[in-house]
Amino acid sequence: MIPENVKEKLEKYGQEHVLKYYDELDEESKKALVSQIEETDMSILAAALNPEKGAEKGKISPLPCMELDEIEAGREVFERTGTEAIKAGKVAAVLLAGGMGTRLGSDDPKGMYNVGLTKKLYIFECLINKMLDVVKQTGTYIHLFVMTSEKNNEATIGFLKEKSFFGYPEEYVHFFKQEMAPATDYNGKIYLEEKGRMATSPNGNGGWFISLMRAGLLEKAKEWGIEWFNIFAVDNVLQRIADPVFVGATIEKKCVVGAKVVRKNAPDEKVGVMCLEDGRPSIVEYYELTDELMNAKDEKGNPAYNFGVILNYLFYVDELERIVREELPLHVVKKKIPFLNENGELVKPEEPNGYKFENLVLDMIHQMSSCLPFEVVREKEFAPIKNKTGVDSVESARELLKKNGVEL
Repeated sequence: MIPENVKEKLEKYGQEHVLKYYDELDEESKKALVSQIEETDMSILAAALNPEKGAEKGKISPLPCMELDEIEAGREVFERTGTEAIKAGKVAAVLLAGGMGTRLGSDDPKGMYNVGLTKKLYIFECLINKMLDVVKQTGTYIHLFVMTSEKNNEATIGFLKEKSFFGYPEEYVHFFKQEMAPATDYNGKIYLEEKGRMATSPNGNGGWFISLMRAGLLEKAKEWGIEWFNIFAVDNVLQRIADPVFVGATIEKKCVVGAKVVRKNAPDEKVGVMCLEDGRPSIVEYYELTDELMNAKDEKGNPAYNFGVILNYLFYVDELERIVREELPLHVVKKKIPFLNENGELVKPEEPNGYKFENLVLDMIHQMSSCLPFEVVREKEFAPIKNKTGVDSVESARELLKKNGVEL
């Protein structure tokens, strides 16, 4: 029997077709599909009727960066302020770890990938070692929230428990799953990927706060006195996390978000750059950079848009709550979505055939009143692992780890 609330929900959003094979399913599959329908936010589907909305950029202008010499000059003050905030329990870290190691040739979660050569050294281990450096420096453990996904949640938790969290106390580690968004055809109809399952995809890197909040962890964070979340991506094995100097500089400059950035190694490097958009902090993706913006100069004669983001941000919690109340922009992205055809056969399209719906971190930053771009030394804090070989690969990350004295 299909629950009445499920029927009503599907009718409201015109998605009754997802029950097409319901009567063919076993009891367990029926329950799973009903549960998926109940948990899926279908209010976002209206965006498929206006996919270009939110894609327009406003007027772009430069946003000054705190460069290395200024950081060095203020290091003592910044470090003291940041250390005080960490010791007071005001700073937590949020690891975005929902991805799989597919592009690295692995079926495991990306954080489980071994970058060692003569010994095992996992991506998760590299990151926790970076957190332990700050623990030693400040004498304080920092709460670590780990965002997993439907695909890797059990494997991630099992692996970290098996490895005893690489020496980090288990009571300071908290897991939550990234919420999923439905995937649709160009008319906003949800695809089925199996007879008892709707096609879904993660709700974008800007979905982390909503996912953390809906998992009940924001209330916990407030109970613990957390005021700042340092979010970071799983694939950069060199980044410094909950860095007291970064935290202190953001607080001292009275900004509600800080963004670690590196100086670009070429005008067309594939990184998003910090800027102002209509007078508010923003990020221009590399593919949106026009020749005019690429060649623009600041008052010192240096490139005006020269600092690329590395997905390491420090957000003020009160401001995050404000922007969530105001609703984040939704990006409608054309993608290749495997689906069941009219005959119930799985089709894997070679061209985009529908929409996925995502919230992005850059929109969170654009809704903030102030942002501090904070320069870090590329060779010391930027070793992304996106590919197995070549640029931003396991190979290049290993070389940088070795240069930084990490034994492989």
